[in-house]
Amino acid sequence: MSASTARPLVLFGPSGCGKSTLKNRLLKDHPDKFGFSISHTTRRPRAGEADGREYYFTDREAMQKSIDAGEFIESAVYNGNLYGTSKKAVQDVLNLGKVCVLDIDMQGVINLKNTNLNCYYVFVKTPSLEELEKRLRARGTETEESLSKRLDIAKEELAFADTPGNFNSIIINDDLERAYSEFHDTISENVIGLSSS
Repeated sequence: MSASTARPLVLFGPSGCGKSTLKNRLLKDHPDKFGFSISHTTRRPRAGEADGREYYFTDREAMQKSIDAGEFIESAVYNGNLYGTSKKAVQDVLNLGKVCVLDIDMQGVINLKNTNLNCYYVFVKTPSLEELEKRLRARGTETEESLSKRLDIAKEELAFADTPGNFNSIIINDDLERAYSEFHDTISENVIGLSSS
């Protein structure tokens, strides 16, 4: 299967589950086969983030205008901020002949399932909610209020993932090397032919 005809790869999981780490490693190991669709958001950049790399950082009015104009394939409000994937961001990856990798939230997954894109959906999670809380606290970027909100959202996301048919694959990120190996094998088999790493 060539990259240009391969299914888009959708990654989803609670904040702090390690999906960005898995995604970044896949992109680093196979830069010729995968391209990341950079999402837009109205949240402020975190330390070390750059516009056009992690996200396109924008303001709510401009983003809402683009959404209303039909320029986005999915969008959602998460933790009070708008997030979304523009048609252009996906097309930019496809134009390079690569598999498009999307990192989106639950509402985004629901929206994508209502399009004609034949995506392969992967849910990444920690072994427990307690472990997720530990990882979020270790980041040092959360207030007690934002941590509580993220954990409440995570409970909803875990229930969504447990619903049969919502995801093609579920990866438990308890050990990074093992999780990446399983993730890589799953993508190799179901999305695009990859040589063993």
